[in-house]
Amino acid sequence: MQDIIDECGISRGGIYIYFSSVDEVFMEVLKQRNKERFADINKSIHDGEPFEAVLGSYMNRQKQRLVNFENSLFRAYCEYIFSKPKVAVQAFRDTQLSQLRSSVTSILMLGVHQNVIKDENIERLANHFIVTIDGLSVLALSYALSQKIIDDQFAVLSEMVDEIKI
Repeated sequence: MQDIIDECGISRGGIYIYFSSVDEVFMEVLKQRNKERFADINKSIHDGEPFEAVLGSYMNRQKQRLVNFENSLFRAYCEYIFSKPKVAVQAFRDTQLSQLRSSVTSILMLGVHQNVIKDENIERLANHFIVTIDGLSVLALSYALSQKIIDDQFAVLSEMVDEIKI
């Protein structure tokens, strides 16, 4: 906590008004990152931008994140999650996954509402997006991820969306 206090230039009492531990600070950082990460995508959905543009933006952002994975917050998240007992982080992990699933599903439902894709297995497709991208993230942690693997996997995701186009 002292490092955080020093870096932020606040008093010890000031930080303890809001957080009782480094874990709470870290979890709040992750919550804020997720909120910011999807803010523009959610705005695009709300504004009714074309499905292809919103999906393309999301996929391009994910590709860039995977290519530039050094010092990623995802690495710190994995280290944090795996250093704690499952029961201590389960609710937090479930909430994070639920928010991610909701955002990806919203992108796909935009395509349904715009009559670009069929309303077929949307939840299943959203889960496939999440598993693929998170799996690629884990590969990036182990330095086993190449641009070819990224491109191949995103091509598969695109093909899956193409299969349900109207």
